[in-house]
Amino acid sequence: MKKLFFALIVILYSLTSAHAQRVGVEIGDIAPDIELPDAKGNEVSLSSLTGMVVLVDFWASWCPPCMKEQPELVKLYKMYPDKFSIYGVSLDTKKNLWLGTIAKYKQPWIQVNNLNFWKSPVPENYKMEAVPFNVLIDANGIIIAKNVHGSALNELVKNAVAQ
Repeated sequence: MKKLFFALIVILYSLTSAHAQRVGVEIGDIAPDIELPDAKGNEVSLSSLTGMVVLVDFWASWCPPCMKEQPELVKLYKMYPDKFSIYGVSLDTKKNLWLGTIAKYKQPWIQVNNLNFWKSPVPENYKMEAVPFNVLIDANGIIIAKNVHGSALNELVKNAVAQ
């Protein structure tokens, strides 16, 4: 009887631990938190947006594909103002270029940058190698898509905010 009880405990533990979520960058993982300073120097964490669908957008002013998608991101952001947000993470190393780009494209969402991005833990935590790169996170902080752009991104956001 003890052996049966022990076997049941082992099976139950293995079943529940196999489905436990972990922090990581694969779809279904809990997104790693990011905490970087905004333009005013205030630390802003990604986790402060829990409860909303969030696009973590890694970009730089010197990245033409990043700049090409900014007008579409502005439109998308304005479509779901109470359910969707963007957490912009700039890789710029010059504050004037970073802030100038935010002003030029009229990006109303949270923008962060420590001007020394590659020495922060964020690139390693997100397994980043290049920009543009993005991660779409549901209202519970779970990654639901990676590196999605254009109409595919619009459709994913539409579906995520509807839930």
